[in-house]
Parts: sequence; structure tokens; C-alpha cells
Amino acid sequence: MNSHTNKKCLGIQKNRGAVEFLLMNEESATESHQERPHDGAPVPFSEANVKTRVLLVASGKGGVGKSSVTTNLAVALSKRGNDVAVIDADVWGFSIPRMLGITEPPTVIDDMLIPPSAHGVRSISMGFFAEEDQPVIWRGPMLHKALNQFLTDVAWDEPDFLLIDLPPGTGDTAISLAGFLPDSEMLIVTTPQIAAQSVAQRAAFMAEKVELEVKGVIENMSWFTGDDGQRYELFGEGGGSALAEKLGVPLLGQIPLVPTLRAGSDNGNPVAADPSTEIGSIFAEIARVVEEDLKPSKRRHRELKIN
Repeated sequence: MNSHTNKKCLGIQKNRGAVEFLLMNEESATESHQERPHDGAPVPFSEANVKTRVLLVASGKGGVGKSSVTTNLAVALSKRGNDVAVIDADVWGFSIPRMLGITEPPTVIDDMLIPPSAHGVRSISMGFFAEEDQPVIWRGPMLHKALNQFLTDVAWDEPDFLLIDLPPGTGDTAISLAGFLPDSEMLIVTTPQIAAQSVAQRAAFMAEKVELEVKGVIENMSWFTGDDGQRYELFGEGGGSALAEKLGVPLLGQIPLVPTLRAGSDNGNPVAADPSTEIGSIFAEIARVVEEDLKPSKRRHRELKIN
């Protein structure tokens, strides 16, 4: 894709821009699509010496709160003094802009998109180019093309962390991103229900197939604390720890069912913004574990070449 095409694809009004333009050009995109992912500009996050850690947040199915976890983890990492960015790669079920409370679209400077930010987190999402009730009807090549643009046509600079909210399941998005970002790390979100963790492990097995490393499991909806102070495991128990044990990775945290978490996701006030609260402190600890305990032990350098 040349820069003119890139600009037309994304730098245009809602309802008449990215979605309609790309749909009209689906045939040409399909014809030019190849198995190699780098069919556009080089992906900066895949280059050597880049400090950015890319975290893919995945789940086996929808409805487990993956996007809420992504949003709050991003805010918690930002609260620790990190430069954090989020790509909402769930182009069919985009929700990150609402959860972060971002209402302004990206701006365009020198043919590059400048991502808007809130709570210390910059973000790009199909939600900036399509209304919430507008369906995005794409086949694999179109999705692949949009993901490439989210990575290459946005002025990300070099954040400390780039979180990517994947759509549920094991489809084209994860496969494309594995090619774009071969050194990215994956976090799996599940609920305590044993049946849910058995579905979530499919995302982990997919990661293994495309040679991505699963770094840990986050269990959401772990319990609800009633007015009587008693914990109620509404969705069962043990799913997160069972999945972590099966994958040989740590259980990074258990997130309870708290009304403020749901409300914060709806009104753009992530609970992680206040680490003094119970759930805010949980996300703060998960962020600490991700940043410190799971810090990569290897780093690539341009100067080191293997002939």
C-alpha cells in the first residue's frame, strides 16, 4: 500500500471512511494478500533495539471481560510511570475508546495519525472510524490490511508497553499479529468456570502454533462480595489456576466482580486509575508483576548478527 492509499483508508470521517473505502477495495486487497504479513510498511515494533514490550491480551471466547482487563492493565502500567499505548484489534467488537473515555478522533499530521489519549494511555481503534452500531463486514485480507495500518500509520513513537486487545477466539487477527510482531507476549483472560478455562486454553494452543509465548493468565469475575461480607463464587472457582498450571505459567491475578469495574468501563473511568481501592490495587499488582517479574531476559540488538 502506498501512503496515499493509507491516508484514504483511515484519515476520513466516520460512516464514510475506513469501512466503506476498504470494502470497496476488498477485491484488490484480496488479490495482493500473501502469506507473508509484511505487505505494507515495516512494523516498527518488530525491529531490533526497540524497547517496547508488546502484550497481546486474548481469550478463548467473548464475555469474559478481556477488554476491561486490557484497559485497566494499560492504565495501571501507566500509573507506574510507563508510556503506554493500546491497539483495539477487535475490529468487530471495538470498545476501548468508550472504556478509556476517549471521544475525540485521531488527528492527521504529515500523513500519520496522532492517537488520542486518556488516563495516560494512547489508543487507536476502529471505534474512531465507525459508529458503535455500524457493522464492520470484512474478510481476512481487509482485517490484515487494517491491522498493518494501525501498526505503521500511527505515530506511536516508542512506548514502554503496547497492549493489543484481540478479538475472542483464534482467528485471522491473532495469526496476522503473530506475523507482524513475532516477539510479542500473550496474556490469557479467563473466568473461574472450568468450562471457560477449557475454551481459553485454545487461545494458548494457538499461540504455541504461531510461536508466541504465553506469559500468564488473568482470572476475571473471580468472586462477588455481598453486603454480608461473604464471598460468593458465582462462576465457580479454580479455572484460572487450572489453566495457568496446565500452561506452565503464573496466575497473574484474580479480579472480583465489582460494580465499579462495570460502571467504569461504561463511563470511561477505569478503576485502575485509583490504586487505593481494592480492585485498583489488584490491577496495580498485576501491572507490577508484568513489568518486573515477567520482564524479558533477552533483548535483540542490531549489532549482533548471526551469519
